[in-house]
Amino acid sequence: MKVVLLCGGKGTRLREETEYRPKPMVPIGNRPILWHIMRTYAAHGHKEFILCLGYKGEVIKDWFRNFHWMVSDVTLKLGEPGNAQFHDGGQEFPERDWSVTLADTGAETMTGGRIKRIQKYIGDDEEFLLTYGDGVGNIDINASIAQHRASGRTLSLTGVRPPGRWGELQVEKGVVTNFFEKPQTSAGMINGGYFVANRKLFNYLNDDPGLVFEQEPLNALSRDGQLGCYQHDGFWQPMDTYQEFMLLNRMWDEGRAQWKIW
Repeated sequence: MKVVLLCGGKGTRLREETEYRPKPMVPIGNRPILWHIMRTYAAHGHKEFILCLGYKGEVIKDWFRNFHWMVSDVTLKLGEPGNAQFHDGGQEFPERDWSVTLADTGAETMTGGRIKRIQKYIGDDEEFLLTYGDGVGNIDINASIAQHRASGRTLSLTGVRPPGRWGELQVEKGVVTNFFEKPQTSAGMINGGYFVANRKLFNYLNDDPGLVFEQEPLNALSRDGQLGCYQHDGFWQPMDTYQEFMLLNRMWDEGRAQWKIW
């Protein structure tokens, strides 16, 4: 199944990192968060990607255009720059069979308009996957697909437990016996993205640049009984703020990246 990634927002709450690059290109470790999301889908066998570009989309295009240069050691003769040798070692280059379509959907277009504008790249496929370019998790993608198909609905979202704003303390007799860094909360669920969609979703959309997917389209699907939910109780974390950027990088550096399922 094709995977559509919304990569066009400005990420204003992460202005420290997004003033010069789009939020999907903000790094976790030495790769952009966009790559981490794509690796999650690829680990489940989904390697055809359609990226909805907008704000500073040229940065994303440049990264993929120069992908070998960005991720590999390179040997080249300065007089023969076209004969560069990339030392990817075969096994060190799992992305070699990915297909990536880079679609300019408008610098100011909202999410609903972006999705509608890539309809032509879905072709005749009856289903496709869809998510945002700024949240990671250990979601079982194929289980969400199976539940969506069984439901017969037009769209299924992944419901997640929102991360707590502060660390949670376990206290016994005035002593902290355990500290959990920003755990998932136990109450309520929110839209975590990682959608599974039938192509009938396009009937709820138009290419109006002001169309916000999370407003009228999702409300209309809900009213029609066509919006399902795959409940994910595992790890999920967005990168909306500088503190969350630091948290995800700390988890990656310390080998605690729960979204790393590959």
